[in-house]
Amino acid sequence: MAGIKIAVFISGRGSNLEAILDSINREEIKGEVALVISDRKDAKGLERSKERSIPSVYIGKSNYSDNESRVDKILEVLELKEIDLIVLAGYMSIVDTSIVRKYKNKIINIHPSLIPSFSGKGYYGSFVHKAVLDYGVKITGATVHFVDEDTDTGPVIIQEAVKVFDEDTVDSLSKRVLGIEHEILPKAIKLFAENKLVIEGRIVKRRD
Repeated sequence: MAGIKIAVFISGRGSNLEAILDSINREEIKGEVALVISDRKDAKGLERSKERSIPSVYIGKSNYSDNESRVDKILEVLELKEIDLIVLAGYMSIVDTSIVRKYKNKIINIHPSLIPSFSGKGYYGSFVHKAVLDYGVKITGATVHFVDEDTDTGPVIIQEAVKVFDEDTVDSLSKRVLGIEHEILPKAIKLFAENKLVIEGRIVKRRD
């Protein structure tokens, strides 16, 4: 399929990667996952990508000991694959500012809360859901946003709410939020691929 070339950055299971690939297979997204990068050598998402014959690479502290060498390698493979969009799908490392600047408004992230609530430094993975439950809010959700040079502060593309129930645990809540992530992340990529996103300041509008 002709369209944009996507790089998906992962750290774990790669379930959002699978959701993206399924959406591409249904021809909902005009593009292809041309590259998968993991910061963890044992990430199960790497197995998913290899099963689909998608070029994948581990770039982490054990094979590139300093940040500069990791950044250089990431930029090298992104340029080699002529990547149009970077998708952070459960990627636990901070993306270096040099990458953010080079791919300005071409990096999106999925976050498991309704930004700006429960976001920023320290809010990732199960820590987000525990904070939601400890605070006692009744609504949480997931957010897809553009990535800027700070943490979880870029312009919001899509948000979807999830109710929090009294009997919820971190596990039960995370599963429901993850289900929403699998819906809205491919939608955001589809809009980007069709050039339907317009950024005005920090407001993202949809082009008809």
